[in-house]
Amino acid sequence: MRLVGSFELLAELAVRRVLLGDLVAAAKYNTGTQIHDPVREQQILDAVAADSVRLGIPVEPPRRLFHAQIEASKIVQRGLFARWDRYPHERPARTPDLAREVRPQLDRLTTQIMDQLHAAVDVWPPATLSQDWRLGDIVQPLDELHRRAVTVSLRPILLP
Repeated sequence: MRLVGSFELLAELAVRRVLLGDLVAAAKYNTGTQIHDPVREQQILDAVAADSVRLGIPVEPPRRLFHAQIEASKIVQRGLFARWDRYPHERPARTPDLAREVRPQLDRLTTQIMDQLHAAVDVWPPATLSQDWRLGDIVQPLDELHRRAVTVSLRPILLP
């Protein structure tokens, strides 16, 4: 049961991170910032690698997971950009501050995800998740765009 609990919490954190993609998209869309930010992406992956070493866990599984998290965020951003281009009345009225408002939230989630990976290091990679663990239950309330993004964000765990 510990395995199921660990990965359910990890999936819930991944959902929260994907949902923050809406704020990232609003910040970037309203400021004309590009979705693809290789410098920031590399900073995240480098920080995850450093945290992995500090926590004494293998580096590659967390790096793969966070690479997937980044790709999932870009799915959300591209989807929302396209929606807002098609339906201008749905564009966000507010522009969140990416550096001061959104990234600190993302950084907190990164820490929580890394802590969860550390807690589950003895079962990493999760070769056999319990039959009781269902990603569908976690993503069911989300729209299609966010369900697709969450599935991508968790692919390294579901298919190690």
